[in-house]
Amino acid sequence: MSDHFTRVLSRPEFIALMAALMALNALAIDVMLPALPYMGEALGVANENERQFVVSSYMLGMGIAVLAFGPLSDRFGRRAPLLVGMGIYIVAAVAAVFAPSFGVLLLLRFIQGMGAASVRVIAMSVVRDRYSGREMAEVMSLTFMVFMAIPIIAPGIGQILLLTGPWQTIFLFMGGLAVAFWLWTYKRLPETLPLDSRRPLTLSGIATSFKIVFTNRVAISYGLAGTFLFGALFGFISSSQQIYVDIYGLGVYFPVAFAAMAGLMAVSSFTNSRIVRRFGMRRLSHGAMLSFTIVSGIWLALALAGFMPLWLFFPLLAIIMFSFGWASSNMNSLSMEPLGAVAGTASSVFGFIQTVGGALIGSYTGQHFDGTTVPAATGYFAMGVLALICILVAERGKLFGVGEQYAHEKGEPVMEAH
Repeated sequence: MSDHFTRVLSRPEFIALMAALMALNALAIDVMLPALPYMGEALGVANENERQFVVSSYMLGMGIAVLAFGPLSDRFGRRAPLLVGMGIYIVAAVAAVFAPSFGVLLLLRFIQGMGAASVRVIAMSVVRDRYSGREMAEVMSLTFMVFMAIPIIAPGIGQILLLTGPWQTIFLFMGGLAVAFWLWTYKRLPETLPLDSRRPLTLSGIATSFKIVFTNRVAISYGLAGTFLFGALFGFISSSQQIYVDIYGLGVYFPVAFAAMAGLMAVSSFTNSRIVRRFGMRRLSHGAMLSFTIVSGIWLALALAGFMPLWLFFPLLAIIMFSFGWASSNMNSLSMEPLGAVAGTASSVFGFIQTVGGALIGSYTGQHFDGTTVPAATGYFAMGVLALICILVAERGKLFGVGEQYAHEKGEPVMEAH
């Protein structure tokens, strides 16, 4: 880390900026939800389900573009691709205000998602450039805490904006906030990738970078574990409205229940940031995954038996969501830890796998909703088992840091700094 970097950007401001960039991405999804009926009505969308394309087109654009921003940031540094990507995001958001048709709006959302991919990839790369080991896990947890807090407040922000103006106001808000964060990044974030660490933007150079990512057993195993974890979460989110409203009859209190779950994950990430230096990423993530999987199995067994009242369902889900917060932030750090030399490419690969893979798994789970919580519980339990298998592969069959000692004995580099 350069003296210039230390002097210009303090640790608290660095964490705040990374969290703000992550929040920008999450906001673009969740702030739209209250406006979907108004957009559909204004742009002549007869089928209510088609309104959901406003969200999925953004996710698709982001999922595709993350593969490009990784190699670009490894070649040209972090600042330039990040600022360009944020610029694309801003232009698309402002242009959406003037969209003459639903098709044009979807195209602009796709482009906005492509610009947002720069934030998804480069924010993680910058964290990896500056930190490693348990300190990186601590910073990741704090930024992830903000990311998880956005679903709590974003729909409310969208609702307030709709009270003050038409649905286009939401796009103006997104564009304006992105401009503020662009200026903050331009003024305060120096380049974190030294010239001598940059990789060539050639087919052979890109292929080498991807080979480094896919052949690192620890990194790719934890990256896949994160994919299964997010697949379980997306599967629940896709059917959460039906579970809370149709099964448990919460009605207008559905946003409150949804916010409570997101809040638990935010609290979990914050707690992780406080204790990860003492206990380590492996012990915390492995313990959290065991808790996640075991409690999901209990939920599934009770749901199959037909006994799942709200007073029991909610505490079980709370434990699962809290475990998710611990597991996901630490496993993201563990997947990035051994790949500092190709952090941009690594972040893009894991971003693509987790965004697209998680969305496909989640969609499959959500489509099997049958009026019970069995499909969601099955998704959580199955994905928990698969994630645990990935962890065992990464750690050569050992859990709770025993694999680190095994690596020492075998003469391999230990991936976590102590």
